[in-house]
Amino acid sequence: MSNRRQLAPFAALSATYFAHIGFFNPYLPLWLKELGLSILAISVLVSVQAATRLFAPYGWGWLSDRTGERIKLLRYSACAALVASAGLWFDWGVPWLFLVLLVMFTHTSAMMPMSEAAMAHLVTQGGVFDARRYGRVRLWGSLGFLVTVLAAGAWFEHDSMRQFPAWTFATMLAVTVSVWLLPDLKEAVPEHALRVRVLPVMRQRAVQWFFAAAFFHVLSHIGIYVFFSLYLDSLGYSKTMIGLLWALSVVVEVVWFFTQSRWLPKLSLTGWLVLCSAAMVLRMVLTASSAQVLVLLLLAQALHALTFATHHTVCIALLSQHFSGRLRGRGQALYTVIAYGFPGLLGGLAGGMLSTRYGLGSVYWACLITSLLAVGCALGAWRHQQRQPRPPVA
Repeated sequence: MSNRRQLAPFAALSATYFAHIGFFNPYLPLWLKELGLSILAISVLVSVQAATRLFAPYGWGWLSDRTGERIKLLRYSACAALVASAGLWFDWGVPWLFLVLLVMFTHTSAMMPMSEAAMAHLVTQGGVFDARRYGRVRLWGSLGFLVTVLAAGAWFEHDSMRQFPAWTFATMLAVTVSVWLLPDLKEAVPEHALRVRVLPVMRQRAVQWFFAAAFFHVLSHIGIYVFFSLYLDSLGYSKTMIGLLWALSVVVEVVWFFTQSRWLPKLSLTGWLVLCSAAMVLRMVLTASSAQVLVLLLLAQALHALTFATHHTVCIALLSQHFSGRLRGRGQALYTVIAYGFPGLLGGLAGGMLSTRYGLGSVYWACLITSLLAVGCALGAWRHQQRQPRPPVA
């Protein structure tokens, strides 16, 4: 019971943070389109989030590892992002939007890595990653996403996109309140912890294959994160239907997080990594070739249970193995930089150029290639894990 009380504030943060993401990420491109911006300008502005993930998460992770003040840093980040979000109300052109998004994302891009690191000791006992407890916390984030992606789709269908800045401020306010409900704890930082280095871990071949697989896997997912709403809009889907299609992916995500402790032990972690990347191949084929066929598009969205939910849990479990103790914050930050920062920036900009020249459907054929590369790298990680004792997953 005490452990449940300790995890409850983290569940609240997950719910509010992903409620913010649930409306912001799917509908930001549509809001920018309504402002009259080109696809290329939209892709540049959406890529600001990925650009901040190149430097912000590791900087915050390094600072939190050295000070142990993860909660105070989370509170500062939330407050700064809340103030910055008010800037979206002012229509001062693309440079202003770029600056507002840059400040916002610099402070929000590290919130989940710091939160994951702060609660890592609660979901790892005796070196064993407890998938059940982690899933029960993370599913609240999926539920938050589900609520806002549906509500925002219906709202924007009825009232256009003009209230997008108000939605941004309101959801960031909810995030800020939830951060201040976290227990005011400071982790002890022993003297030797300041000398713990991350580079020796990064030199391990198993770790390198893992990060390469995550890089190509998420690069494939950027086609969904950045261009999916625009793609569906170009095919004639309504904003309500776009919201429902996003919601389907979250429903299967919730089901996975709730039941994952039953399925995870059936394969090794890297075995799941291979399966998730193979599912991504199928998802990209269906999205690129058959998005006009609703049944096949629904199937593609249902694969989100593997391409995101399973993949995310497996990556967090592998991170807890490779980056333990005083490396937790930097390990989470490196994952954000390598698996989301670089892929997000590259995918957003390259996708913008591809879609401008060849149409939005071309993005998903390119993502098919990167998903095949993800399968190859995941197989490399799997081969290295086969040579080592298999760590348990509860």
